[in-house]
Formats: sequence, C-alpha cells, structure tokens
Amino acid sequence: QVQLVESGGGSVQAGGSLRLSCRVSGSALRFNAMGWYRQEPGKQRELVAIFSSSRNTTYADSVKGRFTISGDNAKNTVYLQMNALKPEDTAEYICNAKLPRFSLWGQGTQVTISS
Repeated sequence: QVQLVESGGGSVQAGGSLRLSCRVSGSALRFNAMGWYRQEPGKQRELVAIFSSSRNTTYADSVKGRFTISGDNAKNTVYLQMNALKPEDTAEYICNAKLPRFSLWGQGTQVTISS
C-alpha cells in the first residue's frame, strides 16, 4: 500500500542534465528525511544527497556543485537536479524515505551517462 514512486531516470550524454523525483504514495504520514543513494555493479551503495523536513541538505563530495536536492514537505516529494553529468555518475539510483515509524526503499531507476 505504502510505496515510493520514482521517475526521471534515463540515458544522456556527458555534460547533460536529468531530474529525478521521489514521492511517498499511499500514506498521510509526512517524511522526516528523504534522499537518494546510488549503486554500481560490484560496488557498495553510496549516499548521493539527503533532504530533511527542516530543509537541511547533505551531499557526497563527488556531486557537490553539480547536483541539487530539494523537496516539498506537503507533497511528500523530493527532487534531485543533476547537471554536468559524467560517465562515473552511471549507476542505479535508489530513493529512501524516513517516516515516523519506519523507512522505505524504492525499486531504483537507472541513470546511464555516455561519453
């Protein structure tokens, strides 16, 4: 019933842009924090960016200055604007939402950057 709805993934050339979105569906509960992680085959999952209900943001060093995370608390939605994309950004991007009693993980959306 309660799930995360992700969108915005796809393929783009180096230097291009993509905008990911993640929304909590099927619940009236407001999120405490939402964010994006990414994982490449054979590598460990890593944090990309986090947006809290207090508007505090956190970024991985590798994406600072290129990615911007924002959110709409009333809509239980976060957005990840990704600019100046590089081939090393290629990965499956997975959304995470921290609700009052539990956390949710999305199914993931593929982002592929070609050179």
